[in-house]
Amino acid sequence: MKISLVIPMYNEGSIIEDAVKTFSEFLASAFEDWELIFVDDGSVDGCASVVEKASQAQPRIRLCSYAPNRGKGYAVRTGMLAAQGDIILFTDCDNAYGTNALGRLAAAFSTSDADIIVGSRNLSKDGYEGYTLLRKVASKTYIWMIKVAAGFRLSDSQCGIKGFHCDAAKRIFANCEVDRFAFDLEVIMIANKLGLRIAEMPVKIVNHRESKVHVLRDSIKMLRDVRRMKKRIRKRDLK
Repeated sequence: MKISLVIPMYNEGSIIEDAVKTFSEFLASAFEDWELIFVDDGSVDGCASVVEKASQAQPRIRLCSYAPNRGKGYAVRTGMLAAQGDIILFTDCDNAYGTNALGRLAAAFSTSDADIIVGSRNLSKDGYEGYTLLRKVASKTYIWMIKVAAGFRLSDSQCGIKGFHCDAAKRIFANCEVDRFAFDLEVIMIANKLGLRIAEMPVKIVNHRESKVHVLRDSIKMLRDVRRMKKRIRKRDLK
């Protein structure tokens, strides 16, 4: 079984060398057949050249690159559609959930009939360990608002670590259109429309970095996006 790991990146020059080393060493130690795909979302800080150099030494490391910047959703979609693995995972370049979570995520497919497995900080008692109280409350409130608006049962649709069977990934991402942060919602909405099975797995943050989400501003925008996506996906004939 081949494992693909997709990593979107945008101006990650300060951490990209560590990311390449950490992810590639993890994959090589855990799986016989694997590929590591970095998707450069129009970076201007030279991080793509670091990945390109690494790919020359290790052909299992791949670089997808384009310009200008299109957004995280576009980057993840590009990587998922390019991936060749039987199981395809994605997470962020800062390895927020740790490689242990990636290993558990890949292994979970051998005992689950799910097509998609989504990480959830809300299923782990220490999922928000290290967060300030304000950031924890803000994050939980943001997720709750999205959950209610979208009508999801998932406890943490915005969690940045997810895994897919190959067929499910190709069907979902071939139908995706959202280029920026609302893409997580679109993925779940499309999966539900296609009748795919979704499971959750508890995870916790182990590597902390300042969030790029502004709760009030992004909540209002996200609620608008939810309404538009629900209407669009409801009308579409997905395959």
